[in-house]
Formats: sequence, structure tokens, C-alpha cells
Amino acid sequence: MDKSTMLFLILSVLVAGGLSFIQYLYKAKSDSRLNFLLAFLRFLSLLAIFILLINPIFTTNKLETVKPPLAIIVDNSSSIKYLSASESASDIYTFLVNNKDLADKFAIQSFRFDSEFIPSSSFNYKGNQTNFDGISKNLKNYYRSQTYPSIVITDGNQTHGNDYVYAFDNSNKVYPIVVGDTTKVFDLKIGQLNVNKYAFYKNKFPVEVFLNYSGTKAIQADLIITQGKSIVAKQKVSLSSMVKNTTVNLLLPADRKGVQIYKAKITTSEKEKNTYNNVKNFAVEVLDQKTNIAIITEINHPDIAALKRAIETNEQRKVTIVKPNEISNLSNYAVCIFYQPTSKFKVVFEEIDKVGINAFIITGMHTNYNFLNQTQDYFDFKMSSQPEDFTVKFEEQFNLFAAENIGFENLPPLENPFGKITVKNLVSTALSAKIRNIETGAPLLAFGERQGKRSAFLFGENSWRWRLQSNIDQQSFDKYDLFVDKIIQFLSSNNTKKSLVVNHENFYNSGESIEINAQFFNKNYEFDEKAHLTISVKNEKSKQVKNYDLLKSNSFFKVNLDGLTAGSYSFVVKELNTKTIYSNSFEILDFDIEKQFVNADAEKLNQLATQTAGKLYFPNQMEQLVQSLLSNSDYQAVQKKHVSRSPLIDWYWLLIIIAATLSAEWFIRKYNGLL
Repeated sequence: MDKSTMLFLILSVLVAGGLSFIQYLYKAKSDSRLNFLLAFLRFLSLLAIFILLINPIFTTNKLETVKPPLAIIVDNSSSIKYLSASESASDIYTFLVNNKDLADKFAIQSFRFDSEFIPSSSFNYKGNQTNFDGISKNLKNYYRSQTYPSIVITDGNQTHGNDYVYAFDNSNKVYPIVVGDTTKVFDLKIGQLNVNKYAFYKNKFPVEVFLNYSGTKAIQADLIITQGKSIVAKQKVSLSSMVKNTTVNLLLPADRKGVQIYKAKITTSEKEKNTYNNVKNFAVEVLDQKTNIAIITEINHPDIAALKRAIETNEQRKVTIVKPNEISNLSNYAVCIFYQPTSKFKVVFEEIDKVGINAFIITGMHTNYNFLNQTQDYFDFKMSSQPEDFTVKFEEQFNLFAAENIGFENLPPLENPFGKITVKNLVSTALSAKIRNIETGAPLLAFGERQGKRSAFLFGENSWRWRLQSNIDQQSFDKYDLFVDKIIQFLSSNNTKKSLVVNHENFYNSGESIEINAQFFNKNYEFDEKAHLTISVKNEKSKQVKNYDLLKSNSFFKVNLDGLTAGSYSFVVKELNTKTIYSNSFEILDFDIEKQFVNADAEKLNQLATQTAGKLYFPNQMEQLVQSLLSNSDYQAVQKKHVSRSPLIDWYWLLIIIAATLSAEWFIRKYNGLL
């Protein structure tokens, strides 16, 4: 409270006392108790009014010491248990969090990580994935713009995400504590196996097997591929201290249709500590035929190559690029993609109408829109020659197939002539156009179906940039390619519309996310948000049945079946209101990636420590780690000054005092006949 306020308060006391004295004691010239009481009440009333007007404020200062954060992160994956390091990891964690000196200097917070990163002080070492890369991303969210050390108790083995060595911010030091045996032991391992999901009947499909060897002497090993009890392929491999990695390429026959399960196994006469990583199961779905797609164009454009790559990521598809005057037999193709059609496409358009082939029309600056007005009856085009950039809005209500928003709003614009596109017949819009973030109401990607013939329209060129940007955002082309694949799947099928559509894989690896999506449509083929979908999953060997509800997510329903053991499963999806059902099966392959490791990766953890200017420690060096953190001057507590301002008396209490004293004064005067 400043001096002027104090002066005003003293003056208020004097003025209130003087006025009360003059009114009840000086004028009355009586010192009766009644006058003293009335004078006192008037004094309180006047003083409260003056205090209300002055509103004196008290300022208090409070100092708070803020300790630097210390993140202690424990690897909760099952590889810790398989390496017999779970007890050691728990002991190290207990020692650190209970260290009084560390607690005095740092604000300690505990985390655990496996497939997820969460705050926790309890660990069960049962995680089925190790997402080491996720630690740095999550710590940045917890400690924004702060300098802090991180202690990571781990075996250093990673199964998911980007390489963690370069994922951490160099300004925040990482101190890895390696747990588990770091001694290099004799071990043969199938590091990775690459195979396409699909093969074609009576053809051969390639299998690529990467073999890793840890040892000092030269050995001979056999790589064997089996299906059931039959040996499909066998090849000898030579490995030594100089040749620790090798790749084996095999061609296997696809002589049976459907999902085929195989086992790759590397064997040797030498004794190994871990033989689980010698085996890897894989599966291939053998299809009867490919779906042939034709891209018909008379110009060269990056869009064409991007489309071809996106479509052919599904091994069921084969794309042929052809000019409109060179295509011969259209009946060989399931879908024709017309890239920027002109009048030269007239014969091809007439032919697909006769044959009944579905079409995907992509427009751009080279398109003849007068020709399109004559050859299709979904849209009427009134276009100028002026180019315009169109960005994207994803339509959540689109329901022709289970489309996912892959971040369309962040994709680069497509270029198309400026003009008016009028819808003439019923279409379903998946993507609508915006100009400078203003919605135009015009479609950008739309689908139509009439008399059993399906059509798709994309209004704009340069969609190759979409594929590239999707890869930058997602670190993978998969989401964009899957979206294109669903468009082709919709166009390549002329099946009667089904009310219940279910999407699933035919096989999964154990430990992977097992997700099944479904859509249910009413009689008008509109997505029914009120549908009640359930799924019943049966293990074919144990006959155990589990039931789940499918939960609504955007324009489809989904269920996550994580936790199922390896084996064959049949399932039935049922809509309870209409009793509509869909049944099929899938296989879960036995594969635990956390069992692949025979020792801790101290070398890689040391790279991480060096990269962030930290240091690698072993379980017997905990005292050195504590002393290093305590003596590090980079981590100092900070004092923060908190200033709080509060009134001497809150205004509502002053009003209550004023009302009470004036009321009491009036009643006393009234009672004593002084009014």
C-alpha cells in the first residue's frame, strides 16, 4: 500500500470521526450513552463509504523456486523381460526416484514407453512394440522451451518408428542406462523378410530374406521355406566374421489359390542362445487374375506416373498407358482413366459405352470441355481459359466407400480452368473445391452411377503433388495410395450395392493393430449412423468366441481386435436392427518382434548419448550418473516472483457494513423519538 493511500485512510478516519462528533456530541451538548452509540454508528458508516471510494489495495510478494525437470523414462517392452533385465531396470528406477539429492535439485517425473509414451511409475514389461522415436516427440510437448536432462532405462532395441539416434533435440542431454546383456553371442537371425501380399495363380512370386550373423567363425547354414510339412525351397548360406549380413532371393510357385501360409527358417549345427529369431512366418494371397487399368492420354504429365505408381502398389492391379488412337481391345480393361480428354477421345468414349467399362475422367488445362459436355451427362461445364488453383475440403458425409481424410486440407492446390461446373444428375462428392479457403460448393472429386455403370471425376491437374505431400506428412505413400486404390476398387466393381460393406485383411502379424471397418446403408443407400453393428470372432482351434461392438468413426464403423493370439479366426459382422450379416475369416501369424533380440544395443545407445552431449551408463555406475547431474551447472533452479494485489476489504462487505450501520442508526433514532 503506497503512502498516498495511507494518507487518505488517515484523513478518512479523521473526517468520519469529526463529522460524527459534530452531529451527535458537539451539537447535542450531551455525553449520554445513546449519543455515543449513534456517533459510533455514523462513524462506521462514513468510514466504510470513504474506504469504498478509496479502495485501498494491499500488494504481497511471494518467491517460488522452480526446479529444472528431470525425465526418467523406463522401457516397458517385453524385450526387457526376455533379456532378463526387468529386475535390474526396476532397481535402477527405484534408486533414482528415491535419491534425495536428485529430488532436491530436480522436479523428477517418471514415464514409460513401449508402443505408447505415458506418465507412469509402474512397469510390467509386457509391451509388444518399442517406439523409441516417440520419446523425443512427447517430451517436447511436456517441457516446452525448457532445458532438461533425460534418463532412459532401456536395452536400446527398437522395433517401431524412425531411428532414435537422431530424433532427440541436441539442446537436451540424454543419459541412457543400458540394461540387459551387452555381450555379443553366437546368433543367426532372419532380420527382415520382404514379400508381396498378393501373387497370381500359376505364376512365381519373389521372396527376399535378409540374414544377420553374430559370431567369429565361418559357418554353413540352411535357409528353408516350408508350407505345412512340405519344403518349398532350400538354399545353403555361408557366413563368417567378415560376412555378417547376406540377402537370399527366392522364387516360390503360386500353385494354389487363396491365402497361403509359409515359414522361413535358418538352421545350423551350432548351438544358439536364441532360436526364436531363426523363424519368420509370412503369408501370400494367391489371386486368379489381375485387374487391368488403362490410362488413356495424349500428353505427358507427372500425374500419369504418380497414378500408375499409386495404383500398382496393389499387386492386383496392372496399369497400361496408351494414346487414344492406339488402344485396340477395350474389353481387356476393367477401368479406363481418361486424362484430360479432347475430341480425339471420341471413338474411345463411344466404345466404352458399348462395352460397359467404368471411366475415371481427370480434367485440367488441356481438357476440351465442349467435348465433355457432349460425352457425359453428369455435369455441364462453362469454363474460361483462365487458370485457377483449387484447394480441397473433405466431405465427411461421403459414403460410397470407407474413405479416410488423409489430410486433404493440407495438400497443394490442383489447377483447373476457372468457370462454372453445374451438376445435372445425382452424384456423390468426396472432395469439394475451395478458392483461397473460400468454399465454392463445386465438386473436386465426385462419383456417379447410372444403369449399372460407374464414373468418377477429378477436376484438376497436378495431383502428383498430393502424393508427394502425403509422403512428406506421413513419411509414407501408403495413405494416399490406399485412397486411390479404393477409387479403382469402386470403379472396377459393378456388383449390386450391398447394405453391409466390411473391409479387412486376410492375415495379420501378431502384435500388429487388427482393425476391421464396416459401413451400413439404408434402402436409399445412405449411410446409416444409427446402425448397431456387432462382430463375433471365433478361434477355429480352441472354438472360443469373443463378441465386440463396432464404434462409429466419421463415415464408417470400426472395431479393434488387438490382443488375439496367433491362429485362424472366422468372424460374423451383424447389424442387429435388420439382421443383415457378413461372414469371413482371417489368419494371425505367430510373430513376436520383441523376441528377436539376444543382447542389448549398447553401441547405438552410446551414439544417442554422444549425439545429445550426454553419456552412456551401465547399472553399476549409478553413483557417477547422480554426481554428474548434481554437478552440472546447466540445470539450475529458478526463482519466480509472484505479485498478488488484494483490496483491504472486499466491496460487498463494505456495502453490508454501510447498510447495517445506517439501518441500526435509523431504528435507534426512531425508537428514541429522535426523528
